[in-house]
Amino acid sequence: MPEDELRELQLERLQATVKRAFFNVPFYRKAFQAIGLEPGDIKSLDDLQKLPFTTKQDLRDNYPFGMFAVPMSEVVRIHSSSGTTGKPTVVGYTRHDIDVWAELMARALVCGGTTRHDIIQNAYGYGLFTGGLGVHYGAERLGASVIPISGGNTKRQIMIMKDYGSTVLTCTPSYALYIAEVMAEMGIRPEELKLRCGIFGAEPWSENMRQEIEKRLGISAVDIYGLSEVIGPGVGIECQAKNGLHVFGDHFLVEVIDPVTEKPVAPGQLGELVITSLTKEALPVIRYRTRDITTIIPGTCSCGRTYVRVARFTGRTDDMLIIRGVNVFPSQVESVLLEMGGTEPHYLLIVDRQGALDTLEVKVEVSDFLFSDKVRGLEELEKRLVSELESTLGISVKVTLVEPKTIERSEGKAVRVIDKRKI
Repeated sequence: MPEDELRELQLERLQATVKRAFFNVPFYRKAFQAIGLEPGDIKSLDDLQKLPFTTKQDLRDNYPFGMFAVPMSEVVRIHSSSGTTGKPTVVGYTRHDIDVWAELMARALVCGGTTRHDIIQNAYGYGLFTGGLGVHYGAERLGASVIPISGGNTKRQIMIMKDYGSTVLTCTPSYALYIAEVMAEMGIRPEELKLRCGIFGAEPWSENMRQEIEKRLGISAVDIYGLSEVIGPGVGIECQAKNGLHVFGDHFLVEVIDPVTEKPVAPGQLGELVITSLTKEALPVIRYRTRDITTIIPGTCSCGRTYVRVARFTGRTDDMLIIRGVNVFPSQVESVLLEMGGTEPHYLLIVDRQGALDTLEVKVEVSDFLFSDKVRGLEELEKRLVSELESTLGISVKVTLVEPKTIERSEGKAVRVIDKRKI
């Protein structure tokens, strides 16, 4: 769609969303009235910045259904977050919302390299988490064959992958790596499978991790993005050019802001992604602060799609570690580990405080071939890792090399950080 037509559609849908939120959600009505804003004040897309932000805490404060813009008789589906850091956020869908979500996910799967002739092994979790059912409905809308296997039981996953001829794998990137590891233990080579591509999301992952997954599984791996508060997976996805995630601009308006000043940053500058839904009926969200760190990529993509692209996420403002005044993202550590070689892509960051000083320990698994080697080889690897990590992060780091397969594996989002500080 030409940019001016898209902007016209976005404005029309933004104005409808603002009205829906104002007249049907008491939280938004109060937030608008507190700053003297009426729905009629939104006359152009530039007026988006007049609107108040929405945060995860706002959703929690209105738990469970206070943010819904329709009566419960119109809500046909309820999902929620895990609620590991407080009350879960609850999201509702009308029948129209489910249709839109299925269409977006079908669009995303095609963008990621899937066709209706594929067999999709969906190893995202089913249930209150949006990943499993989001991919499932999109696969069915596309007309592909979907195997709703969910996460876990990895040896069975591999057996089914081999016997059913799965061609597309959908799961978290950390679980994809674990599948590759178990495959190697079972003596199954990638060439024995029909797998050709993977669509991985729900956690930040680095370019180096992509290369590792592609090498070990013999596939093309792309990143998919979404969050349940906005709709679930299907907000954005990489195409085969793998040069940023295309955000479906006819359904979502995106901004990137400075998380401190809350002002927009220029394309190419890092900031926090803010999303406004344009077509959600049950749970419209206005300027939702995702806490995800990214940048808007200027220019057009070689694939020909004209959607706005955002860079792959480096981390989150709220799981960003601040250690002795330095911002540290787990993905920075991951990149160093995978570049160095000699280690497995399984690691744990342990942050602690000794006296007034923060400490960072990086536990990382050593490759099988190196672990059985001489002690001198391990000492050399440890020194090189310490040097490279300290150079990248700008702080002192303790590296602990551990035996292969001793760091706990994850079938969902990987736990990468243990913060023991009492802050």
